Formats: sequence, C-alpha cells, structure tokens
Amino acid sequence: MKRAGEAGLRGMKALSMTLLAIAFAQAAPAPAQAAKTAPPAVQAEFTGFMRRFAAALKANDAVAVAGMTKLPFQGDADVSTAAQFQTKIYKGRFSASARACLQRSAAVYDRDPENNDNFLVFCGDTIFTFTRTPAGFLLTDIGEND
Repeated sequence: MKRAGEAGLRGMKALSMTLLAIAFAQAAPAPAQAAKTAPPAVQAEFTGFMRRFAAALKANDAVAVAGMTKLPFQGDADVSTAAQFQTKIYKGRFSASARACLQRSAAVYDRDPENNDNFLVFCGDTIFTFTRTPAGFLLTDIGEND
C-alpha cells in the first residue's frame, strides 16, 4: 500500500510540474514584431524630402515648411493656408529644440491600415508624421507620444 501511495504522489508531482510548465509557456511574452522596412524607392523619396525639410528647419523657414505640409493641416479648416500654418502651428510646435531634433533623429517607417507609407519622427513627447501623398511626402500630423 505504501508503494502505491508513493507512486501516486510522484504522478501528482509530475502532473503539477507539467501544468506549471504549460502555464509559464502561455504566459511568456510573444516575440516583438520586427521593425518594418520601407521599400527602397519609398525610402529614397523620403530621404530626399527630409533633406529639403531639414534645410528649411535649419533656416527656420516657416514658409518652406508650410509648403511641405498637407493643408488643411490635420483636417482643420482654420489651418488651411500657409499663413495660418505659420501662425497657428509653426510658432508653437517648431521650437529651436524641436527643429534640431527633427534634423538629427532617425525616422521610423510604418504602413498604416489604409496602405499609406508613413515615417514618424519622435521628439520627446511629440510625434511628427510624414505621409506619402500623390504630391510626394508631406508633414501630415503632429501628435503626442503617449
């Protein structure tokens, strides 16, 4: 009788260990998704755009930046002209530190659910989004990095 009890106890321990191993395997985090890579032609087009955009930022040229921005900006009818963009967006969002960050930071490629090619630049708590449009790349959004 003692042997049967010991065998049952070993079987329970083995079962417990198996269940514990399964639980840990299911709780393990999934591997991170690999970073998306832009197609070479898209990357080349964006690189050219960013050279021009960075030059405009370096010169603090709000008119040139507005010319590389999709207007109305973020769909806001109150920011539908270059002059409105300069007054309402550029002055507040393109500080010297933001301009420097945009010039030196690497952009991250993403393709959104609508199949738009986007590049995102993270500057502190702010994300600048550049989207490929029929007119080429344009600044399309400035949002909070949450």
